Amino acid sequence: MLMVTTDSVANKKIVEVRGVVTSSIVQSRNIGKDLLSGLKSIVGGELKSYTEMLEDSKTTVKTRLIQQAEQVGANAIVGLRLELSAGQGTSELIGYGTAVVLE
Repeated sequence: MLMVTTDSVANKKIVEVRGVVTSSIVQSRNIGKDLLSGLKSIVGGELKSYTEMLEDSKTTVKTRLIQQAEQVGANAIVGLRLELSAGQGTSELIGYGTAVVLE
């Protein structure tokens, strides 16, 4: 499944729009990881546990978007957007785009 952030695909024609596809995931943060990350933030550097959590979230959201697009008979998703928000002890990743049929 082709997924692009642009509204079109070079050298391809959109022959049908099948609709908007959306997905989200909310994950709670781990208290143990929070403590270690707090210490890491004092000395600086990447918070690898949170990076891994975000990568897992992106994979899950994209997989769900693909499943939705396939269910409506699309072969691509254009205008893909991912948005992240963090709350009290949680993070939410939302993905959306337009399922289309490319020629």
